[in-house]
Amino acid sequence: MKTVTYSKNIFIPVTDLCRNRCGYCSFRKDLEDARLISRSQALRLMEEGALAGCCEALFTMGEMPWTVPGFSQILSAGKASDLMDYLVELSELALEHGLLPHTNAGLLDEDDLRRMQPYNASMGLMLETTARLEAHAHSPGKDPQLRQEYMTLAGRLRIPFTTGILVGIGESRQDRLDSLQRIAHLHHELGHIQEVIIQPLDPKPGTPSAGWLHPAMDELCQTVEAARCILPQEVAIQIPPNLVDPLPLLSCGASDLGGISPVTSDGISPERPWPREEELREKLKGYSLRERLPVYPRFISLGWHGSRTHRLVASLAGSDGLRAKKYIF
Repeated sequence: MKTVTYSKNIFIPVTDLCRNRCGYCSFRKDLEDARLISRSQALRLMEEGALAGCCEALFTMGEMPWTVPGFSQILSAGKASDLMDYLVELSELALEHGLLPHTNAGLLDEDDLRRMQPYNASMGLMLETTARLEAHAHSPGKDPQLRQEYMTLAGRLRIPFTTGILVGIGESRQDRLDSLQRIAHLHHELGHIQEVIIQPLDPKPGTPSAGWLHPAMDELCQTVEAARCILPQEVAIQIPPNLVDPLPLLSCGASDLGGISPVTSDGISPERPWPREEELREKLKGYSLRERLPVYPRFISLGWHGSRTHRLVASLAGSDGLRAKKYIF
């Protein structure tokens, strides 16, 4: 049977303040409504995640919130003086609770990326598209060149990396092919891409995308098939099972379901509940469903994951590099 992998995680939204104003995003908040997650809130999620058997702490936040006037007030209210210091602190707490950090913090400079690297099993940034779209007109961080440069930097630092494309945000089919080819080129050059997410648009009320159409299944199937042809076989193709029926896409070449949480909702689409593991096993009877770590087996063998994560990775991974059925940390 074909193996389909997934990670059992918790979603930790560090801050929802963001310099970008994407036409489809409901995660971002304006200054008066934005927040920094408190230590007590983060600690509670970690404790619940550990009790539920999770192995990944997914840290995410708005991009470069420190460039938004007033962010210092949010930091002060959260009793933090520096956001990167706070991310390191939260990452250390996650490791203490047996959770491997995977951080998607938007664009970071090289010093901050190097600082986060030791504490992360893997990191990520969605390329989204190589096209310049109206949906990104007010989002300086969605400049395709900047995102590719960041992905290149992560590769040079040997960070196992997750990226992906968005389908349905105004891009053409050729734009999707161009984006996938660019990701493939980066991996051929640097070898650090572990998975590529094919993420369908989920139009959100109250955003400019509210009236846009969900991508059709045949469109998603064509994109997954193209991704499987373009990307090296060692790069997994991930699909979100709370946004789309995974079965047709698995038959087209997808092999991973991403993070599935028994504790937290999808922070980007909280109205789309995660399927339970039991439901997925029932639905995907023709597949072998296996839990993995946020770092893929190939990168474990290479030792590319952060130095502070090595001990925990060794205790959580089985001989095949996937999650051990019995584990001690």
